[in-house]
Parts: sequence; C-alpha cells; structure tokens
Amino acid sequence: MPNYVVNNVAQPNGDHEVHQTGCNYFPSNYRDLGWHSNCVSAVVAAKKIYSKSNGCYHCSNACHTT
Repeated sequence: MPNYVVNNVAQPNGDHEVHQTGCNYFPSNYRDLGWHSNCVSAVVAAKKIYSKSNGCYHCSNACHTT
C-alpha cells in the first residue's frame, strides 16, 4: 500500500493535489494522509482537509479530474 500526501499549496485552479510517496512531482510543503490501498480513499481523506482536492496527473492519475 502506498503512502499518500496532499500538497498544502494549491494549484492555480485551486486544487490541492494528492501524491504518492516517490512521485517525481512530490511537494515540499505537504500534509501526510497515511497509507491507502488506492488514490480514491486518499483523495477522500484529503477532501476532509481541503475540499478542493484532486489526484496528481502523474502518480494518482485514476483520481485526476481537473
């Protein structure tokens, strides 16, 4: 199971991206979301912190919507 984090810095569109540990675009300013079996549950956890959260295009593409 991968570990996930949410970026504390929003993208220009307002999204806070969810990343897996090891992603090439891993943020330097993030909040740990813990271990999740997939990006869906990680994004659900991130939305409890930032309502506008989205999966990273590169490491959580199945959850990338915008």
